[in-house]
Amino acid sequence: MGPRPVFQIDPQARILIAGQAPGRRVHETGVPFDDPSGERLRDWLGVSRDLFYDATQIAILPMGFCFPGLDDKGGDLPPRPECARLWRARLFEALPELRLVLLVGNYAIRWHLKNRAAPRMTETVARWREYRRPPADASPEAISYVPVPHPSWRNNAWIKRNPWFAEELLPVLRAEVARLTG
Repeated sequence: MGPRPVFQIDPQARILIAGQAPGRRVHETGVPFDDPSGERLRDWLGVSRDLFYDATQIAILPMGFCFPGLDDKGGDLPPRPECARLWRARLFEALPELRLVLLVGNYAIRWHLKNRAAPRMTETVARWREYRRPPADASPEAISYVPVPHPSWRNNAWIKRNPWFAEELLPVLRAEVARLTG
């Protein structure tokens, strides 16, 4: 389908959504998370569509900026690795106010948490408290990382099997997002 980078950043943003890569629909619209996954993600964050797409509040930076194509079974291919290697550090430098990075899916979790991530995504998400900065730490470099599964319908079974995600993690995440967006 050709390259069409899809992301949003602004130096004022305090929240970053680190996703995987745009899907086909997002590639066509050029709007990040402009699909049912985005609806679920906005619900998880407790934000309106307008706030979600306010780049001064929320930056969106996927691991791969363009739709990677489909595999033999019709699923999205993994994000192309050269995007992250070439652009991630440069774009992070353009986000000096970041305080919260939401790690959406395994590719973002592995990139950002590196060896601190557990072998399985479920274990990493279950250990979400370990990746948050202490609430009293207001230093500029203190960034909380919150790992979550991808909000795709493909993870409905995971969400049902792990009720603690909605009961424990999401209320804390919503409160943090509300605090950071005023």
